[in-house]
Amino acid sequence: METQGLPLGGQWGLVIIMSLVGTWVVFRYLVPKSWKEWRNAGLVQAFLIALYAEMYGFPLTIYFLTSYLDLNIPWIHLRGHLWSTLLGLGDTGAIIEMMLGLSVTLIGLFMLMRGWRQIYQGSKEGILVTGGLYQYMRHPQYTAIFIAMTGQLIHWPTVPTLVLFPIIVFAYYRLALREEKVMLDAFGDEYRKYMLNVPRFIPKREHWADAVDDE
Repeated sequence: METQGLPLGGQWGLVIIMSLVGTWVVFRYLVPKSWKEWRNAGLVQAFLIALYAEMYGFPLTIYFLTSYLDLNIPWIHLRGHLWSTLLGLGDTGAIIEMMLGLSVTLIGLFMLMRGWRQIYQGSKEGILVTGGLYQYMRHPQYTAIFIAMTGQLIHWPTVPTLVLFPIIVFAYYRLALREEKVMLDAFGDEYRKYMLNVPRFIPKREHWADAVDDE
C-alpha cells in the first residue's frame, strides 16, 4: 500500500543506518562518563532516532498534519518538507530548506569534533583549555549540539524532536553548571577569571564568525 508516493513500510534500513551513525558521533565526541552525561547523550540519541524514524520511516507528524489540518504535504523525503509547505514555497523552498538545514547541521558537527579534539588534548596535559573554540564560549561542544539539532529541525521538524529539543537544551544547561563547579574546584581563580570573560554557550557577536572558522 502506498500513500502520496511513499510506501507505508518506509525505508527502515536507512533509518537504522542513520541512527547508528548518529549514535556513533554522539558517543564518540561527547564521551559520557557520569550518569548525567550518559542521560543527556541518551536524550540526543532519542532525538536522532525520532528524527530519522519519521524522515525515512513513517512520517507520523506529516500524517497528522495532512489528516487533521488538511495540509497537502507529499509523503516523500525529497518533497515532503513542512516549512516550505507552510510558507507556500513549493519544491524550490524544499531544496532551500534542505540545504540550509544541512549547512547548519554540518557547522554544528564541525564544532563538536573540533571542541572534542581540544578538550581531549587538554585533559591529557592536565591544563585548563582556553584557546581555540574555548576562547569564544565555555562549552562549545554543547553549543555544537544545539546548532546541529537546530539544523535538523530546519530540515525535517517533527513533533517528538520539537518536544525533545528544549528538554535537551535544559539538560545540558544543568550539566554545564555542574561542570563549572568542578572546574572552579580544580582551577580556582584561573577558571573564575575565564568565566568572567567568556560566555557560556553563545559567543559575543563580534566573535561569531571566528568561532566557526577558528583553527
